[in-house]
Amino acid sequence: MSGAVKIVSKVRSDPRFPLSRRELEELSDILLESLGLEGWTFSLTLVDDREIAMVNAEFLGCTGPTNILSFPDAGEEDVELVVADEDGSFLGELVLSVDTLVRETDLYGQQPLEHLVRLLAHGLLHLAGFDHSDEMFDLTDGAVDRVLLEYGDMDGGE
Repeated sequence: MSGAVKIVSKVRSDPRFPLSRRELEELSDILLESLGLEGWTFSLTLVDDREIAMVNAEFLGCTGPTNILSFPDAGEEDVELVVADEDGSFLGELVLSVDTLVRETDLYGQQPLEHLVRLLAHGLLHLAGFDHSDEMFDLTDGAVDRVLLEYGDMDGGE
């Protein structure tokens, strides 16, 4: 699948962020397939803590930064969507804080790639209509395992 994700970066390049744009596109394709969401598209906006804190306050009424926010495509006009899709296969928009991703990898003792995949899987499942539950967490864990295995194979056994 090609073109499943539209990436918008509002942050400077950070050497601690694990992937290039091309690698992130490839990883997104594998992740969608592993979650059973082939044929769906989404947008991913990469921001810093300041930007995600503003989005968090404006749309969710929460204070401070967070790691990832999910905005399902519900046809709402107040959510700025950066991908238009004629066939209705647009899941929605994810906004990810690169600052929080990097901070949490240290906090949780995870590799940046693993934590990124976990956050993206979690966000995509929210876009697909899942709420926090054992099923959602199991799907996330399974997707992380599969994506890391497949991505590692694609990348020459990272």
